[in-house]
Amino acid sequence: MHIKKQRLLTPGPTPLYPPALHAMMASDLHHRTEDFRKIYQSALADLKVVMGTSYDVVPLVSSGSGAMDASVSNLFSKGDHVIVCSAGKFGERWSGIAKAYGLRVTELTAPYGDAVKPAAVIAALAANTDVKGVFIQASESSTGAAHDVKTIGEAVRKTSAIFIVDAITGLGTMPLDIEGWGLDVVIGGSQKAFMIPPGIAFLSVSPKAWKMEETSDLPHFYFNLKKEAKNAAAGESSWTPATSLILALAEALKYVKSIGMAQLIDNAQLLAKATRAAAVALGLELFTPHSPGAAVTAIKAPAGMDSGKIVKGFRERFGAIIANGQGEMKGRIFRVAHLGYFDFMDLFAVVASLEMILDANGHPVKFGTGVAAVQEVYAEAAGIRQPVHVE
Repeated sequence: MHIKKQRLLTPGPTPLYPPALHAMMASDLHHRTEDFRKIYQSALADLKVVMGTSYDVVPLVSSGSGAMDASVSNLFSKGDHVIVCSAGKFGERWSGIAKAYGLRVTELTAPYGDAVKPAAVIAALAANTDVKGVFIQASESSTGAAHDVKTIGEAVRKTSAIFIVDAITGLGTMPLDIEGWGLDVVIGGSQKAFMIPPGIAFLSVSPKAWKMEETSDLPHFYFNLKKEAKNAAAGESSWTPATSLILALAEALKYVKSIGMAQLIDNAQLLAKATRAAAVALGLELFTPHSPGAAVTAIKAPAGMDSGKIVKGFRERFGAIIANGQGEMKGRIFRVAHLGYFDFMDLFAVVASLEMILDANGHPVKFGTGVAAVQEVYAEAAGIRQPVHVE
């Protein structure tokens, strides 16, 4: 009760992988030396393996939003017509970036808590044959929703447009077959499923996308994808890299490879399934019941209760940080993450804490109800539930 370990339970930053944190202590390494070049090239090669692609993967010293910005400024021209699928705060960010660079934007929207349907994208592509690109979030972490990236990607691939996917919370939480599904640009970030601090973004770039880069007329300097890709092939970065984060990434990627990307995804999906089961058992309503993702679960606060009280309860009672809703959802929902270095022991504690916080704020709870739901999911997945013998 008197000692409180701070725990990050947010969809980014996420808990750090300890060996990756230790690797950062060796960061007094000059980035223009052979020692660093070997680490840099190895990390980028492992990143391609983990992402499951032979396409170029370009690293950037930035948050994920920097890679979103770069995918627009490097691949499009002023006045290009694009489609933005928007179902939350980060879909709105795609629109903001595209408009800032003078692109003509057709927005396909879905209510917060839902996802843009493939049929809407297919219809928009058919009605607008001049579209140069389609932008989407694989996982909309502001609401907990996931898009049907496979179906939309297969539709876009049949056109001359390119498909740009913000997979910053999608990588490591959902299958993403980059080349098989026609995903031309896939964006990731270091502080999500890759279990290291913020500061590195990366994006895979298909040959189809590189072809568009040849005719792009938008201004860019620091975020120059062609220049960065050329230098990366030689083990160099165009600018001073985040050496400490590259060291951490190299270590984290070894871990992901050792357990397998499919297992990392399965881990997130099982935690999400268990969290949804616990929420329902506690009489709570899921914010995204029809298209839930596995990066984060968004849960509505009980009627008459501000979700900020739940967020505050986690922080003050248990030293844990969960996420409130964003924008118009603030005060209405709270979000619990599952991506990266999370396990079932974390979730047992989260749900037990949630039960006490709800009870303290007047929502009737029978202690153990939510935890039992999590245990059921774990026991089934692990195959450890003993059969019941009836006399």
